[in-house]
Amino acid sequence: MSTQAGDYDVIVSGAGPAGLAAAALCAEGGLKTAIITGPLDPFEKRHDPRTIALMRPSMRLLRHLGLFTDDLRALSCPLKTLRLVDDTGGIFSAPEAVFDATDAGWEAFGWNIPLEDLHPAFANRAKELGVAFISASATGVMDGRRELARVRLDDGGTIAAPLVIAADGRRSRIRQTGGFTMLRHDYDQVALGCFFSHSAPHQSMSTEYHKDQGPFTTVPMPENRSSLVWMVRPGRAQEIMALSPDELARRIQLESHGDLGRISETTELKSFPMQALNAVEYAKERIILAGEAAHAVPPIGAQGLNMSLRDAALAAELAADAHAFGDDIGSDEIMARYDRVRRRDVFPRKAAIHLVNSALLSNFAPLQALRAGGIALAAAIPFVKDIVMRQGLAPGEENVPRIMRETADGEAA
Repeated sequence: MSTQAGDYDVIVSGAGPAGLAAAALCAEGGLKTAIITGPLDPFEKRHDPRTIALMRPSMRLLRHLGLFTDDLRALSCPLKTLRLVDDTGGIFSAPEAVFDATDAGWEAFGWNIPLEDLHPAFANRAKELGVAFISASATGVMDGRRELARVRLDDGGTIAAPLVIAADGRRSRIRQTGGFTMLRHDYDQVALGCFFSHSAPHQSMSTEYHKDQGPFTTVPMPENRSSLVWMVRPGRAQEIMALSPDELARRIQLESHGDLGRISETTELKSFPMQALNAVEYAKERIILAGEAAHAVPPIGAQGLNMSLRDAALAAELAADAHAFGDDIGSDEIMARYDRVRRRDVFPRKAAIHLVNSALLSNFAPLQALRAGGIALAAAIPFVKDIVMRQGLAPGEENVPRIMRETADGEAA
């Protein structure tokens, strides 16, 4: 397919949650927006063993777009308590740390939402707001982006706009052909994910057990069900993947020390290789990188999609503001501001996640002591715990797009 240059104000490449959020918010802001969906139908519900723990700023985005309906709420679970358990068995062992949302004056830190239900909800809302869906894949951008960025499609056509938001994942073709440099770190780990049932109530508590091969995290779902994210070395991952459902249930019960009672009804395990990615620049020459096209981190502390949604909201905010004033929405000034704001938010979180994960995998005693000491401080000193809760889970307002900021009356999560 092919269209006239400038038919759109914004082109979004990639129809994952970050891309769909960016497209919906751009359209809501009065920008003529198209999204390049790739080969998969974003409106179709596909089985996915992952849930997404969306913290308070992200929940404000969902509510702003009208996505947190009664139906989606019924499939989700509030996160009222977060618990860290040092289960490494090492010399340096930290005390258990428990973070309660009520200590910060909140009803909940956020909500745990099934990705397979959230994804089509984003797609339907974007369509309602007038986003044009293009069933093709982007193969890259063309040189010469002084006034417009032109995107090549796999059907041989091109489309152009003053701004392109690349949200097309870790292997982003827009990023690769746009001249961005990506830094990559591969961890000797695999993340395993599934759902399971248990006989004891979870009390809306998520528990992250720090083990010698990575975190083992249970996240509450409605009723007596939870999701699991388990990071292990590849060799152990193969052993676990080969377990029968009953054997897997017993293993989960053992690894969680029976905290959730008897485990049953495990779903099929899915595996995901672990790596950290980070672009040297987040925006330049009419291209903004968002989501995993810009950065990717291991699933520790529920940071990944929450950071990606802040990418999407800021990109849409800057573009809509510039459009409202008749300015160039893809100007160098917009690119520099996006890069500066997102870097302030992403870099400290990425560094903290890398430190925690590396400490778990390392036999280097000082690094293990640093990890244990940090947890101990958060467990023992109230103002440190408050910093962890407020900055770790709800970043400072200067790094949060307007629609994701807390209202004056401090609305519930």
